[in-house]
Amino acid sequence: MRIEISDEQNEPEVIIRCSQIDDNVRKLQTYVKDLSSPKIVFYKGQQEFFLPLEDILFFETEGERVFAHTTKDAFMVKYKLYELEEMLPRNFARASKGTIVNTSRIYAINRQLTSSSQVKFTNTHKQIYISRHYFNTLKDTMKRSV
Repeated sequence: MRIEISDEQNEPEVIIRCSQIDDNVRKLQTYVKDLSSPKIVFYKGQQEFFLPLEDILFFETEGERVFAHTTKDAFMVKYKLYELEEMLPRNFARASKGTIVNTSRIYAINRQLTSSSQVKFTNTHKQIYISRHYFNTLKDTMKRSV
């Protein structure tokens, strides 16, 4: 194991160099991923759910509440959007004033030059709209997370 300290590094980065991906490398990858992912509790009625962030398509405000949407369901979270924005991994980005989207789940963007652009997700009918103000930032985030 080697640790390098750099003034140019804004956030920690873990690189695994190997000749092949075996069970040990997968376990290490999962362990590091679990350490860096925030633990968010999702609520529906009286139940608490512990979902992986990969399952979340987007977070959206509805009145005073924030909901996390999966392909088939929606769950309430007890965070404000600005709090989520600070704690979520880099593949999550603002899409509008009231929405944060998981860029790794985007299937297509139907761009409109004069108004909001439509975002479609894989394996679901759910969709959101990106405001023109956030469009370029969202595209940059998608390029980084590929």
